[in-house]
Amino acid sequence: MRFYVGLDLGQRRDHSAVAVVEKVERARPYGPPEFEALQLRYVERLPLGMTYPQVVARVREVTELPELRSRCELVTDATGVGRPVVDMLRAEELGCEITAVTITGGEKETGGPGYGGGQYNVPKKDLIASVQLALEKGELKIAKDLREAAALMEELVDVRNTAREGGRDRVGADRVGEHDDLVIALALACWKGRRVVKYNSLGKSPLF
Repeated sequence: MRFYVGLDLGQRRDHSAVAVVEKVERARPYGPPEFEALQLRYVERLPLGMTYPQVVARVREVTELPELRSRCELVTDATGVGRPVVDMLRAEELGCEITAVTITGGEKETGGPGYGGGQYNVPKKDLIASVQLALEKGELKIAKDLREAAALMEELVDVRNTAREGGRDRVGADRVGEHDDLVIALALACWKGRRVVKYNSLGKSPLF
């Protein structure tokens, strides 16, 4: 059993958000457990105006929950102002690996594993696709009784690919004033959870 904690970092007018996804496995008589699903266990939109030290403190509270302690990996947004926050998180010695993800508008993923979990540059469309694909394949389960479940489902509906000038895609909330922080937090967790599953299914070593 392993958990992936996705953290989307907001700014002055945007919320930060946290999502906890559990990788559910099925025991087999022989060999390693078989992947079954990703289960969204918790999702939270943090209050607007929360300082980054307060966000770091809240992440510590989450990663230190008895169910998650020493069994989780933090996958955090490292875009823009996120870079110093990643340093703050690592300085906290949370007891879990920290994978830093810079969200880009590009076409290719770059980076790789390294100190404390690794550093990646990942197109936003790939992050969103990790959620959409997991839902389509029945690999992602979202409990309806989660406190922010309704808001998350609204965000999932609003997330659309729209054409930009020059033929590039924008991936995010479709309407002005809409949020996608919960979706991005979930996408970060699912991206890493599904990535590990994919590499394990090919008989290769995990990325961390």
